[in-house]
Parts: sequence; structure tokens; C-alpha cells
Amino acid sequence: MILSVVFAALLVLALWWIWQTMADAGQMEGAKWSPFVEGQAWTTYLLPGLGNTLKAAALSMIIALPLGAALGIARMSDHRWVRVPAAVIVEFFRAIPVLLLMVFANQFYSDYTAIESDTRPLYAVVTGLVLYNASVLAEIVRAGILSLPKGQTEAAQAIGMRKTQVMTTILLPQAVTAMLPAIVSQLVVIVKDTALGGAMLNFTDLLNGRKTLAANYANVIPSFIVVALIYIVLNFLLTSFASWLERRLRRSKKSTGVVLGAEDVEDLNAPGEVVGVHGVDAGARAGGDVGKAP
Repeated sequence: MILSVVFAALLVLALWWIWQTMADAGQMEGAKWSPFVEGQAWTTYLLPGLGNTLKAAALSMIIALPLGAALGIARMSDHRWVRVPAAVIVEFFRAIPVLLLMVFANQFYSDYTAIESDTRPLYAVVTGLVLYNASVLAEIVRAGILSLPKGQTEAAQAIGMRKTQVMTTILLPQAVTAMLPAIVSQLVVIVKDTALGGAMLNFTDLLNGRKTLAANYANVIPSFIVVALIYIVLNFLLTSFASWLERRLRRSKKSTGVVLGAEDVEDLNAPGEVVGVHGVDAGARAGGDVGKAP
């Protein structure tokens, strides 16, 4: 409690010092914040930039998630001709900075495609984000599947299930819950990394709109503060939705069992009977006297 009180006091002092410093520098004047209150900054600069940010992030997520899952599963393939190329792709693109991928993609589209210059930065940003994050998501998927007990795979194979069936019906549904926090963290990275396109490729995202806004209203610090708060809200909503989804998935995966009545309880207490799955007599489930002990 003493440490909490001391930390709170230091935090209040730090915020007060920041406020006074900004006020002394003229950054708290009403003229610098009025565009955000009157709505001019939102309708002209921030909302269009936010729309492009969400568009680039959504496209990258939609493409990177299935591609990453496919690469992660391919890395665990029994076939060498599938496993090795997938490993090379993942390790290669995971080792390259995402900004370099964006710049390379932008130059490639400029030299070898007919994509217009207005939409080229969007293509370059999405390409860089997909290549990098799909490689990272592939490792997350692979780690999530490998974290499951091997006994589940062996039991499924023992009853004759093919490897594809084991992966799609047993391993992946369980691994999704375990992987969800890491996947959401990577999705947050995708949202934030769209700002690299605005800073380097003149992509008209939220950060690029802030730059134009600050140039017109001479409010650099206030515009940075507002844009930072927007990113915080976006990522908070994303992580909150993921937490809700994770709790829902965990509840749905809990064993529901079979509801037993009074007669079922009496049957369970009867001597010489074998209890099957969910506490139901195995012989009764099979429709015969198989469950009766000799």
C-alpha cells in the first residue's frame, strides 16, 4: 500500500509537470485544441485517415490469418517437400523488418505493375504487413498445436482418423483458445504498423492525416496526443473483444456431460455395472448387456 501511494503521488507530480511544461510552451491554448472540439480536424483529416488505417489493417488481418495458419500447419507436415519450403518462407520473411518489406513492395509495384500511384501505398503496406505477420502467425499456430498433449493425436489415430481429420477436428479447435492471446497481440501490431506506411510511403492513414492537420493548425503536440489516444482506443477495443471471445470459447469447451436423473443414479449405484462416458452405463449406451460385469 505504501508503494502504491508513493507511485500514485509520483504519477500525479509527473502529469502536473507535463501539463505545466506544455502550458508554458503555449501548447494548451484553446486555438490549438479547438479544431478537435469544433469537428474540423475530424471530418477533414482524422476520420478519412482512420478509415484508411482500418482498411489496411483489416485487409492484412484477413489475408495474414489463413496464410499464417496454412504455413504453420505446412511446417509440421510429414512430407519434406512441403515442410522445408514452408520453413524457408517463414524464417525468411520473419527476419526482414516490415518497413523494408513495405518499401520493397512499393518499388516493385511501381516498376513492374500498372497500379496507380494513388493506391500503390495501400498495396505496399498490405503486402508488407501480410508477409511479415503471416510468418509470425505461422510460428504461433505451430507452437499452439505442439503444446497439446501427444496422447490426443495418438488416440485419434488409434481409432482410424486420418492426419487431416486429426488436425481439423481435434488439434486446431483446442489450439485456437491457447493461441488467441498471442494472435490478438499480433493483430494489435498490425494496426500499429500501418503507421509505417504513413510515415515512409505517404500512405494517407491516421498518422499521415495528423501531419497535414498539424501543418495547417500548428498544433503538433496536441495532434500527436489525440492520434495516440485513438490508437489506444482501437487496440483496447480489439483486445477487449479478444478477451470476451476467449472466455466464451473456454466456457463452450467445458464438459457438459449428460444430465442424470434419479433412475440413472440408482443404476450407477447398482453393483456389477461398468460406467461409461459421462457416467452413463456403457451397456445401456450400446443398447445391450455389454456393460454388465461377468
